[in-house]
Amino acid sequence: MLKQQLNFKLSQKLSPQQIQLMKMIQLPTQAFEQRIAQELEENPALEGGKEEIENFDDEFSNDEFGDNYDEGNEVIETDINVDDYLSDDEVPSYKLSANNYSADDEERQMPYAAGTSFTQHLMQQLSTYRLDEKEKEIAEFLVGSVDESGYLRRELQEIVDDLAFTQNIYTSEDKVEKVLKIVQELDPAGVAARDLQECLLLQLERREHTPPVVLAIEIIEDSFDHFSKKHYKKLIQKFDITEDQLRDAIHEIEGLNPKPGGTYSGNTRMVEHVVPDFAIKIIDGELDLTLNGRNAPELHVSHDYTNMLKGYKESKDKSKAQKDAVMFIKQKLDAAKWFIDAIKQRQQTLFVTMNAIMHHQEEYFLSGDERKLKPMILKDIADKINMDVSTVSRVANSKYVDTPYGTKLIKDFFSESMKNDQGEDVSTKEIKKILEITISEENKRKPLTDDKLAKILLEKGYPIARRTIAKYREQLDLPVARLRKEI
Repeated sequence: MLKQQLNFKLSQKLSPQQIQLMKMIQLPTQAFEQRIAQELEENPALEGGKEEIENFDDEFSNDEFGDNYDEGNEVIETDINVDDYLSDDEVPSYKLSANNYSADDEERQMPYAAGTSFTQHLMQQLSTYRLDEKEKEIAEFLVGSVDESGYLRRELQEIVDDLAFTQNIYTSEDKVEKVLKIVQELDPAGVAARDLQECLLLQLERREHTPPVVLAIEIIEDSFDHFSKKHYKKLIQKFDITEDQLRDAIHEIEGLNPKPGGTYSGNTRMVEHVVPDFAIKIIDGELDLTLNGRNAPELHVSHDYTNMLKGYKESKDKSKAQKDAVMFIKQKLDAAKWFIDAIKQRQQTLFVTMNAIMHHQEEYFLSGDERKLKPMILKDIADKINMDVSTVSRVANSKYVDTPYGTKLIKDFFSESMKNDQGEDVSTKEIKKILEITISEENKRKPLTDDKLAKILLEKGYPIARRTIAKYREQLDLPVARLRKEI
């Protein structure tokens, strides 16, 4: 049975302009510059650079835009006022510039050095070996299969099959392994190893065979599992050696490179350069916050487009084509004016948000001591600046701030709170820092277990469960006590 009913509900919808503004707030400096470049390319009514100040007719109005055309089917809007789009009235240039940015602060692009890739480096060495045509093709295929860490992470049978299907080369595992031994002679030592054990052995074999190196080879070959798990007592018993001898052998192993491809100096992998969006300085004991000047570009509405509107008003005969052109101009002027306003709103939102964060964490920014970081969640800042939590999140997740203690990701200043034994709220960042210091100062011959760490932090006034200690330790990328053991 069908029936009608009336429901009332309250909903909120964001305008396209609001959605675009939220997206712009989320952009870091470099992406924001690309967004501006895109808008300048797409909207001819928007221009960059300093504006030439001219006096325009303030009495210009658009009453005549109310003319109907096409037999009254369309009406041109009448609410346009060219003065609203003139940057010398509504958006003066000083509002589109930052006081910490001058002509001397031009951003120079970081040059990238040209060079050979890791694979090319290996190929060049391969050309110095005497190989027959088939061996050379197999060797080149093996080099091409080496990953950026320097490992060959494929089974030999898979390589044999690939050579047959893709290169029309029919061979055997034994032949491929023979050629692989040649490839493993290339620099850097350890390249083309199939696992960590083989990688370490390849590097040790190239060293002078002193007693510690010989012992290190035996340990890696015969007791790699005991070594990786730091079962030192078992190693001493198995090889009938002293603690000093084991320490010397371990010292040789620790000097090896587990990723031989990662340190190749000619590696041309692109490196991402972080551009800080804010800068915090300490001036006369007070914190000074500035927004990167690249977030405050000089933009203004094109005078050519406003002159087109003046020409339309002054013309007596207004054709349909002219009226269509005026509608297009109006749309572009609206878009240009909104974009300039959005940039101003973005600047204000970024500055206000970061300013609130800076004052909330004032003790940290003045000292640089992470133990002085206060508990802070997104809602704390959102309440201070009367904005939505999502807005604060957009600012925090993708922006960096240059501080006297290095460039930091803003979201790293946020943390949950926990109660200490005095009932005071302390930041989990503070607890992690104390945990990290405690572990760094422990006796490495007898590392502290998570239970002992929990007792030590309890003595310092932080009642934390062992499971929480384990979680924080993992977040700090610190291994369990057994793997932190040294001799």
